[in-house]
Amino acid sequence: MKLVNTTEAVGHILCHDLTQIIPGVSKDARFRKGHTVTDEDIPVLLSMGKEHLYVWELTEGVLHEDDAARKLLALCKNENMSSTEPKEGKIELIADCDGLFKVDTERLCAVNSQDEVMIATRHGNTAVHRGDKLAGMRVIPLVIEEEKLKAAEEAAGETPLLRLVPFTKRTAAIVTTGSEVAKGIIKDAFTPVVVKKLEAYGISVIHHAIVGDEPEKVVAEILRAKESGAEIIICTGGMSVDPDDSTPGAIRASGARVVRYGAPVLPGAMLLIGYYDDGTPVLGLPGCVMYAKATIFDLILPRIAADDPITREEIASLGHGGLCLGCESCHFPICPFGK
Repeated sequence: MKLVNTTEAVGHILCHDLTQIIPGVSKDARFRKGHTVTDEDIPVLLSMGKEHLYVWELTEGVLHEDDAARKLLALCKNENMSSTEPKEGKIELIADCDGLFKVDTERLCAVNSQDEVMIATRHGNTAVHRGDKLAGMRVIPLVIEEEKLKAAEEAAGETPLLRLVPFTKRTAAIVTTGSEVAKGIIKDAFTPVVVKKLEAYGISVIHHAIVGDEPEKVVAEILRAKESGAEIIICTGGMSVDPDDSTPGAIRASGARVVRYGAPVLPGAMLLIGYYDDGTPVLGLPGCVMYAKATIFDLILPRIAADDPITREEIASLGHGGLCLGCESCHFPICPFGK
């Protein structure tokens, strides 16, 4: 650092906080370390009795923390995101729409493995709303060598680390199975729960049918649901391993390619997820969705709503964090479940 006359300090970066005392009113830092002095600052600094300032002596190949944060921002920012101005060296990314937040965790880790840089994000594959905070980034020191930023850029690759995919699915069909429901012995308590969860993503139910347990009838109703033009097909009931639970077989017989029957998630182990040739997803929901606050359905629904195909491997990966703790007061999604 070097000492300069305050009147010649424009464009220089302060090395430490400068406190302004207004008797009886306040005593606080008027200018923070890292602040770049402007023309407008000079009268204020002089009024504070600061005729000389200690400033950073920038050299070629060295970046101020604000400029470095902008370079990290460029590694992250994608469509449907906006950024804040640097504040104390930090920039944040904000969601411009409701959607599914995606993070390339492998490349993010590669960037964060570089010296003196950091990018922190919220969990990927989760739903976000317009205005939500997505990520924050900065460098650790006040100034940093450009070579370290270049190493971070190489680790990040050519495409942004983050994506925000808008929710695009708007319609669904529900096929409620179970002879006890079809005969009116018990009330259909499943459908209202599913409808409410779908509504949270702007999805409306355009077709609903109640059918017994006969496999051929279940297949026929699934096909009618598909013909209704619904963008998502959801089957409820008949998902366990009891001999008369025919829904998984009926989904297969309807022509769907089953990605996975069974998930390493509690509650939600009996989930079935599949797709038709045109990309329409079909789900077989286990009974826990009726009564549990958070289940496998809540973990995959954001991806279904954003038309983000789910693979067998991704379902398998849900086992780490897939145990709901059954808290007396549920705070999902602000909890470890599914993360």
